[in-house]
Amino acid sequence: MAEELDQETLAFAHRMFDLAREGQTTELIGNVAAGLPVDLTNDKGDTLLILAAYHAHPETVAALLSHGADPARTNDRGQTALAAAVFRRSTEIVTALLAAGADPTHGGPSAIDTARFFELPDMLALLQRD
Repeated sequence: MAEELDQETLAFAHRMFDLAREGQTTELIGNVAAGLPVDLTNDKGDTLLILAAYHAHPETVAALLSHGADPARTNDRGQTALAAAVFRRSTEIVTALLAAGADPTHGGPSAIDTARFFELPDMLALLQRD
């Protein structure tokens, strides 16, 4: 049986997800350096990396990747940080995620599918570079 988290722990976790959404890199990475799991996942399966990518915070994405965040993780809907960055049209984040090994065909919809669906030829070209 899963152990229930106390209110203080839940509040702390919610704060960490808010830091990722807001691009508060220094505080978030300070907590990661102190032992916060870099791939912490919320109740929807979103990781800190997915949230930072979706909310277009390239510095936060880069810092999370440098601390070992997994660019291949998907949320409960099959979405990746790379697909989120494509949707947000963030060339800087897409480039960082690709450099970290993110697969443009992974997830559902994948980053490539997202670029095609939203008719983002610049993003599609970036994803299909060799």
